[in-house]
Amino acid sequence: MENKENLVQAGVDNEAPEQIRVRAEKRARLLAEGNDPYPVELPLTTTIKQVVADYQHLVIDEKSPEPVGIAGRVMLVRGSGKLQFVVLQDGEGNRIQIMLSAAEVGLDSLKAFKTDVDLGDHLFVYGPVMRSKRGELSVFAVPTAEVPAWKLAAKAIRPLPKTFVAEDGTEMTLSEEVRIRRRYLDMIVRPAAREMVRFRAGVVRSLRDYFHEAGFIEIETPMLQNIHGGAAARPFKTHMNAFDTELFLRIAPELFLKRAVVGGVEKVFEINRNFRNEGADSSHSPEFTMLEAYEAYGTYDTMAKRTQEFIQKAARDTFGTEKVILSDGSEYDLSGQWASISFYDCISEALGEEISPMTPIERLRQIADEREIGYADHAVAGKIAEEIFEALVGDHLYLPTFVRDYPVDTSPLVRQHRSLPGRVEKWDLYVRGFELATAYSELVDPVIQRQRFEEQALAAANGDPEAMILDEDFLEAMEQGMPPTGGMGMGLDRLLMALTGEGIRETITFPLTKRQ
Repeated sequence: MENKENLVQAGVDNEAPEQIRVRAEKRARLLAEGNDPYPVELPLTTTIKQVVADYQHLVIDEKSPEPVGIAGRVMLVRGSGKLQFVVLQDGEGNRIQIMLSAAEVGLDSLKAFKTDVDLGDHLFVYGPVMRSKRGELSVFAVPTAEVPAWKLAAKAIRPLPKTFVAEDGTEMTLSEEVRIRRRYLDMIVRPAAREMVRFRAGVVRSLRDYFHEAGFIEIETPMLQNIHGGAAARPFKTHMNAFDTELFLRIAPELFLKRAVVGGVEKVFEINRNFRNEGADSSHSPEFTMLEAYEAYGTYDTMAKRTQEFIQKAARDTFGTEKVILSDGSEYDLSGQWASISFYDCISEALGEEISPMTPIERLRQIADEREIGYADHAVAGKIAEEIFEALVGDHLYLPTFVRDYPVDTSPLVRQHRSLPGRVEKWDLYVRGFELATAYSELVDPVIQRQRFEEQALAAANGDPEAMILDEDFLEAMEQGMPPTGGMGMGLDRLLMALTGEGIRETITFPLTKRQ
């Protein structure tokens, strides 16, 4: 097919790259010949992974007593004349060599293979397993009356990206832009991308197992909410035509999970998506997965113990150790009892002067200005203190560390500290210089909660875009009586960052990207 009409029939534009045009033409020709390059079913008997596991005992030239039918993606083709060697790869990255000989498959079949099959195609092969003269485990393609020696399982119109090792040993692979935008290519050519998908699934399974074994009940709370709440963050807005009303994508499940506690679900958790209309960087994504858990009659101390337990369990379950190896080859130790420090004490130590909830906001602004630490004009004293903490302390907390007892004016959903004025019973967990999780002794007094919401409304009026909105329905739920409760939240994507050393866009399988 050389003319434009034939290319249109093949389903490609005349301006498409040559390799795409050639592959599309092959697809069209195969269809015209009655050979469907996308069969609905194939006579598979096993997998590449299973073949590799089951036939390691074979010696050179020894064949398995029974043939196997396997399929995989074509990653390499070599050979000439009457013998072709093919490398197939499955979804986990397991590979096996395929041998096609004219003596077994016939000259016409071998010619068709050379003509029709390209790198990246999915291929079915049938025949006995053997070890080649070079000692490589292989499937030797042999047809029967019922089963062909080989068959296209899916024709790839686009070629695989070129990856190779340069003469100086540098690995030439996909750019970060391509890896993020076309994760499917990343998973085809880069083992680490496939491993991350499995690590993530393993961590989620471990977390669920922990909470189920501890007697927690998993529920799902609304993604679409009339009022955004549960965190200080900017929401995404949408419009519901049926109700003709503005709705928000949730920024946190907290207020609904607390409603469940009021209703008698005294141990509850959720692992699900949150959405925050804010910046995106190496540790923040506008769409992310959150774990939140609440335990009646627990405190922030209860949740600290649980958080350490389930993170250490996730490391053991997924990686086999609490001393994980990060992507740069370094070891990160999650074992033992984690450190615990006071929010105000560590700021005071870093500055060489005492800082407390009583420190005037003017002094906090002066300290931040002297050290070129940014803060918003509408920021309250506690928020400026938090900015100072992040710059001087938080960014440098490498080993797992609980930072305890935060300012009351930045924590509208947290119980007043039982013995320290101006503070709340809240901790943030820091690992490798970033915040991983947070927990509260939850505020359960509906009168104080209403006062806190009113203070948030005033902050919003003063220009704070992250201030919470007064949620009358939630307050009514609290007025039914909420038991003393410990609650915690953790970003799942950030937990993968902590366990692997990768950035957040590597831990999310399909992260949001700006439209090209």
